[in-house]
Amino acid sequence: MGREIERRFLVSGEGWRAGVSASSRLSQGYLAREEGVTNRVRIAGDAAALTIKGPGGLVRPEYEYSLPMAEAREMLLLLCAGRRLVKTRHTVPHGGLAWAVDVFEGPLAGLVLAEVELPDPAHEINLPPWAGGEVTQDPRYANAVLASAALPPEG
Repeated sequence: MGREIERRFLVSGEGWRAGVSASSRLSQGYLAREEGVTNRVRIAGDAAALTIKGPGGLVRPEYEYSLPMAEAREMLLLLCAGRRLVKTRHTVPHGGLAWAVDVFEGPLAGLVLAEVELPDPAHEINLPPWAGGEVTQDPRYANAVLASAALPPEG
């Protein structure tokens, strides 16, 4: 079974920028979201994928499949209206892990989130100084929710 083990944090300040090792602009949209299961189409550079994620917080089932670029573009345009977002993902190595810092665009401009995938749920992490409050269990910060352009309140 595929699975994702991930923690997510708000980002505080700009200190993360000095450690960026790679960046990629992502366009993604959500085909469906029901009872914690999400179906996402993502274009990142010259690659496109369909991802199915199950319910959960820190640990959840995840399956990903390559898509032809033309089909991914059509799906984003025709099937994801009102459930799309664009962000630039920056890879920032820290503490032996590759952190992903997402800088959102459009209605979500100003929101910056960091996530880190872990090898197991009990894996200890060394938080970088720019990691703010943890939002792993806060559904308002799930990309599927953010894609509806409802910016979560500060908190």
